[in-house]
Amino acid sequence: MGQKINPISLRIGITETWQSMWYADKKHFGDYVVEDEKIRRYIKKNYDFAGISRIDIERGREQVKVVVHSARPGLLIGSKGREVERLQSNLQDMITQPVEISIEEVSQPELNAQLVAEDVARELERRSAFRRTLKNMADTTMDAGALGVKIQISGRLGGAEIARSVYEHRGSIPLHTFKAKISYGFTESRTKYGSIGVKVWINNGFLPPGAKHPEEAENGKDA
Repeated sequence: MGQKINPISLRIGITETWQSMWYADKKHFGDYVVEDEKIRRYIKKNYDFAGISRIDIERGREQVKVVVHSARPGLLIGSKGREVERLQSNLQDMITQPVEISIEEVSQPELNAQLVAEDVARELERRSAFRRTLKNMADTTMDAGALGVKIQISGRLGGAEIARSVYEHRGSIPLHTFKAKISYGFTESRTKYGSIGVKVWINNGFLPPGAKHPEEAENGKDA
């Protein structure tokens, strides 16, 4: 059962929030969904060097607010804010409503599953030994303060003819515990032998007693 549901959607409203926050009628709903996907794909494709872990989109009556969570916000902002201004201009050409961009820093990239997964994918593309890569990434995550981490890669590992799955596990990953703050990330590594899927689960503690909203779970760890 734990392998058949996304850990993020399972915890929405508990330790996670929606990445698209807006309401629309049937006439505009489909258009907004397509616009959100275009925005996310464009930012991830052109600003991957900034370590983007998540893109939140909030729609009001008059404008669209795009919140970019980045591990290296300085690269995204650019000299005197020129890069973020160029991004805002390009996004404005893609949608009809005015766009406002907000950038938030990811303070601990080692505890963000999406960023860890992308680091693993980059190492695999550089043809690093996959077992050593998994071990080093898992150790780094645990040293940063995680209670548990699991990294799984699947595909033609090492150029083997038959695809297989290999994982590295440390600590505790309680996937069925709703109060557990599980960070989940997925990406694909494009190697010369084909695509290798990378999944990462990180246990960042538990929801404090009495907390009912994701914002209340940001402070402290209650094991």
